[in-house]
Amino acid sequence: MFIIIMGVSGVGKTTIGTALAKDLGWSFADADEFHPPANIEKMSRGIPLNDDDRVPWLQAIRNHIVNRMNKGESGVVTCSALKQKYRDVLQVNEQVKFVYLKGDYDLILKRMQSRQHFMKPEMLKSQFEALEEPNGAMVVDVEKEVGEIVEMVKRELRL
Repeated sequence: MFIIIMGVSGVGKTTIGTALAKDLGWSFADADEFHPPANIEKMSRGIPLNDDDRVPWLQAIRNHIVNRMNKGESGVVTCSALKQKYRDVLQVNEQVKFVYLKGDYDLILKRMQSRQHFMKPEMLKSQFEALEEPNGAMVVDVEKEVGEIVEMVKRELRL
């Protein structure tokens, strides 16, 4: 099984994903590791990515999932996966599950302003505008504690 922790930037994907993978003894990969340098440069300048920019990034994440699954491995991957068509690329099979970390704009903006990252806080608005909330994903309120979220995910996905 692969779990994709999704949501807008600053919602806590890496924090939750790392904790969940560690708890389960699974591999962890952060979507930021899969961005080509041109995407990172663009976001560093405060320019939102377009769908064409995302194609090689999403394909690299998909390839990672497929390669690991072909080896019989399970894992946790983070990815904003803001649109259904992005999730469709990542939905390799029924063993890929999405966990949507949901929070309100003001809370997430506050979190983003307190961290160092190539994704600029002023770009958060474009993420919320692009977000198509998923159907069929587990939805988690990000105001809960990390440990509580990990336990909720494990319980919901019967892990």
